[in-house]
Amino acid sequence: MEILENIPVEINITEIKRRLHITRDVDLNLAQQLIEESSSLIEAKALYKICYIEEKLENAVRVDGLSFKSKVLRKNLDGVERIFPYVVTIGAKFEEEMRNNPDLLKKFYLDTIGTLALTSARKYLEAHLRSKYALGKVSFMSPGSLSDWPIEEQRPLFELLEDVDNAIGVKLNNSLLMIPAKSVSGIYFPTEITFFSCQLCPRKECMGRKAAYSESLAKEYGVLE
Repeated sequence: MEILENIPVEINITEIKRRLHITRDVDLNLAQQLIEESSSLIEAKALYKICYIEEKLENAVRVDGLSFKSKVLRKNLDGVERIFPYVVTIGAKFEEEMRNNPDLLKKFYLDTIGTLALTSARKYLEAHLRSKYALGKVSFMSPGSLSDWPIEEQRPLFELLEDVDNAIGVKLNNSLLMIPAKSVSGIYFPTEITFFSCQLCPRKECMGRKAAYSESLAKEYGVLE
């Protein structure tokens, strides 16, 4: 198990403007102010583990005695032996500030700032993995990102990573959501063609979409809705 602490995060003000549809200088100034104030509250950390696939079943894989059930994950890991399960968080301080802020507009802005900070921290982990383990292209999947790999798969993932709470302060609630909420979990894996779960998700108007939906790809993966 490896832990990365004090991960630097970058928050692009242009992306903030786009996501929040900011057109007025007063709103832009508020966003910049909140970004500056958040810098002392964000404590980005990551936990990951190097694992080897023990068995590949028809629609699942087994790793360290634990089963991960997903057609999509199984297909993505078809030619893969080594994977990197992970959890990334920006910590509890930022979330506490966002939750307790009485100003609804500021709370809305902080939510977007936190999302972008978390994305930045995850990308830092990705760069770390690629550099340290001489990986080429990598992709990732997260429990709950597709109906084919539901949120219930958080249980074996956290079990695989052992004591995530003591390591980086992230735990699961009764609904299997992570606390702090600005955390993300999943499995990184080497790949020849970059994969995004978004390619298999037909949901429209998604702010976090990374790639266009592909009906032909969903059919190929056997998850066409």
